[in-house]
Amino acid sequence: MALIRWQPFQELETLRRQMDQMFDDLATPDSHYSTNWKPAIELQDTEENLILRAEIPGVEGKDIDIHVTREAVALSGEHRYENKASERGYFRSEFRYGKFQRVISLPVAIQNDRVKAEFNNGILTLTLPKVTEARRTVVKINLADNAAATPELTEKPAAEANNGSATKAAEPALS
Repeated sequence: MALIRWQPFQELETLRRQMDQMFDDLATPDSHYSTNWKPAIELQDTEENLILRAEIPGVEGKDIDIHVTREAVALSGEHRYENKASERGYFRSEFRYGKFQRVISLPVAIQNDRVKAEFNNGILTLTLPKVTEARRTVVKINLADNAAATPELTEKPAAEANNGSATKAAEPALS
């Protein structure tokens, strides 16, 4: 007589796997072609530019559409599934296929006609120059000439005006 191990919850595990498969099929109509994924991004603020980096692996540059306005950047494209016929099927695939779209709002206005783009090793880098009003400016107030202080606006960004060192305006002597 053969001994058979009793596993009381084996039917529940089978039912759980079938439910998981059913929900996966509802979420992705075609198991090789899922839709609506979003690329991960980084947004860096420098003195004169915003640097936007987007991680878009497996997509060619010709399949990416970039639309830039003064307030936002819209990225869209498609990662196409290549159907390669082979004798052995996939056991598991976690690659993302399908269309993607992402709109990134920018914290400051930019000059959208001077944007530079670079796409290398699946990383899209956009250099977005800020408008001159959004750059930090230095205001010089002259108290020595007249009693009513009139500010003079300089057109240099803060980094250029300070040249890396803090400078103070001459303070009037108190008597």
